[in-house]
Amino acid sequence: MPVARRTMLMAAATVLGTTAAVHPTFAQEGYPSRPVRVVVPWAPGGAVDTVARRMAQKLSEQMGQPFVVENKAGATGTIGAGEVARARPDGYTLLAMDNTYAMLPYLFNRLPFDHARAFQPVTVSAFSPVLLAVGRASPYATLGALVEAAKKDPEKVTYGTGGVGSAPHFATAAFQQAAGIKLYHVPYKGAGEAVTAALSGQVDMVMVSLGSALGNIQGGLLRPLAISGGHRSPALPDTPTFAEAGVPGFSVVNWSGLAVPRGTPTPIVERLHAEVVRALAAPDAKEFLDTIASEPGGMPPADFSRLLAEEAERWRKVAAEGQIERQ
Repeated sequence: MPVARRTMLMAAATVLGTTAAVHPTFAQEGYPSRPVRVVVPWAPGGAVDTVARRMAQKLSEQMGQPFVVENKAGATGTIGAGEVARARPDGYTLLAMDNTYAMLPYLFNRLPFDHARAFQPVTVSAFSPVLLAVGRASPYATLGALVEAAKKDPEKVTYGTGGVGSAPHFATAAFQQAAGIKLYHVPYKGAGEAVTAALSGQVDMVMVSLGSALGNIQGGLLRPLAISGGHRSPALPDTPTFAEAGVPGFSVVNWSGLAVPRGTPTPIVERLHAEVVRALAAPDAKEFLDTIASEPGGMPPADFSRLLAEEAERWRKVAAEGQIERQ
């Protein structure tokens, strides 16, 4: 079982069965003694920003100091990540990291930080399935029908994304490789434009996170064909997994979490991890995650580090086979 899937199950169990413990060092040091910055390397309103703000609110309540979200968008998340990488490793500057971070070495020839060593992962806050969807007027009623059409006529079936090198671009490249098909990529200026193109029939399909597509699905504007993960989502019980729909090799799951600059003292990392686990166990946090069709994280820092390494290797292969060029 891939780590990305295994850790989803382990993390959920951790959240349900673990009581956060405060490391004794903190009783002496009093961390945090002042406000903590949580840098989101994306614009406000996106999935990462939404989860980060809820976690910041819970951590503020639990730890007695404000956790203040700051959006530092640009350059596929590298502007915000670079700012955190340069910050003092003292626990007062956190990075809201998502799976795009594992793709960065295959997007850019050079990064403004050491990708493998700049950060110490703390934990994943939430996992969100990836959904393949088509517009309501699409001729494809099932994933099998779409795959069959793509095999019959390569590059005739089109897909939209928020741009070359975006997370949906990588995810759809992984889907093509798993299904043994070749689609035609239509990049837009943003993910919203790509979804709009699918709604209007300008492109045949989009690959999006379930939370961001749920409103259009419930409104009858998008038709979901398959969802990633090892089980169906309670939010869409009639939508099959990719494995059930005939593409068992596709296992991409979106995630978002927190990291700190490398060199941050271990007790601080442990405290932050414990407090996130505690936050995720709260009923209101569970209700919030349900509204965005996500599952709780909570994995230990070492497991998060392993997940990042495995994700980076996955996307290295996808980029190479999909001929995604670095900028």
